[in-house]
Amino acid sequence: MYLRSHSFQDGEPIPSAFAFAEPAEVGHVRLAGNRSPHLAWGDLPAGTRSLALLCVGVDVPTVGDDVNQEGRSVPADLPRTDFFHWVMIDVPPGCTGVDAGACSDGVTARGKQDPPGPEGARQGVNDYTGWFAGDPDMRGTYRGYDGPAPPWNDERVHHYHFRLLALDIAHCPVGGDFRGADVQGATRGHVLGSATLVGTYTQNPDLR
Repeated sequence: MYLRSHSFQDGEPIPSAFAFAEPAEVGHVRLAGNRSPHLAWGDLPAGTRSLALLCVGVDVPTVGDDVNQEGRSVPADLPRTDFFHWVMIDVPPGCTGVDAGACSDGVTARGKQDPPGPEGARQGVNDYTGWFAGDPDMRGTYRGYDGPAPPWNDERVHHYHFRLLALDIAHCPVGGDFRGADVQGATRGHVLGSATLVGTYTQNPDLR
């Protein structure tokens, strides 16, 4: 099976139109287009009954002391962890992709409550929910796609893994405000095949 995009090429930078934030001359960053990227897939394994789509940033700093702080930088060798930007399940196997902007178009303060997507699909909670928990203007439950916004002073270029899973179950056994880890656990043993597309993004002017 394959996963492709007209919005960016595998291993190449993601345009800021598909990011949550972008570099700015004043204040270092500003909100960006936050459009969901175009994705197309096919050659699914026989027996595929549904699809799941995850977007995971794999370079999030594990210590936030230096994040976005003037006169400081986030060391490239700092240990990193995962950050889920998109969790979508129960995508019908007859669906062959999503157009750019079809699942997100702009930043929604406090999060999208009913994000658009393929008919029948369900979209979970992404990790901006925790990121903005202490911000009175932005805190809320963030569902669906919200794009990259790495620290502007990070010495490491961030990588975003879009991973499509072909499953042998029609409905993923998760409910409520499910998250990426819930889907990873629930799909274990049900994955017939997978495909991954990786994009990069940085807001550090020294790395662009």
